[in-house]
Amino acid sequence: MPDEEPRAELDARYSSEGATATEWQDAVAALARAEVYWLTTVRPDGRPHVTPLIGVWTEGALYFSTGVDERKARNLRDNPRVVLTTGCNRLDEGFDLVVEGEAARVTGAPRLRALAEAWEAKYSAEWHFEVEEGGFVSSVAGEVLVFEVAPRTAFGFRKGELYSQTRWRFA
Repeated sequence: MPDEEPRAELDARYSSEGATATEWQDAVAALARAEVYWLTTVRPDGRPHVTPLIGVWTEGALYFSTGVDERKARNLRDNPRVVLTTGCNRLDEGFDLVVEGEAARVTGAPRLRALAEAWEAKYSAEWHFEVEEGGFVSSVAGEVLVFEVAPRTAFGFRKGELYSQTRWRFA
């Protein structure tokens, strides 16, 4: 997980005159606040697969979960490269974020317990997970795999009075 602040670069081609690069801490706050993320994985035949899901941002990474036999879990077995997006569906307001990275399975019980608590704190007791053998267990979904995505590259798109596009690159 990246501990150092990434390098922020404003792309003036897609930014209003007078816009400045967005600070990474602003992006982190928005990632932590977001309720819905869109995950893009790659199918075995190379076609993209996109699905909405919930997740948490903590300790420098985004975390999401999926059932063992869901399409995204099957895709990740062959190709861990992913994109997670979140933001606002309005053209004239908001802050959209794109996080590129690789999904790594989380299996350690202490980390999983902390993540289960984070899910419940963010989304309520409706999203309570038990921790068992390398993943979550849900009364609704059964066995659930948990993945971490540490950003490799991220993009922020501010919309409104001033538009800006910021790219953050991680070491």
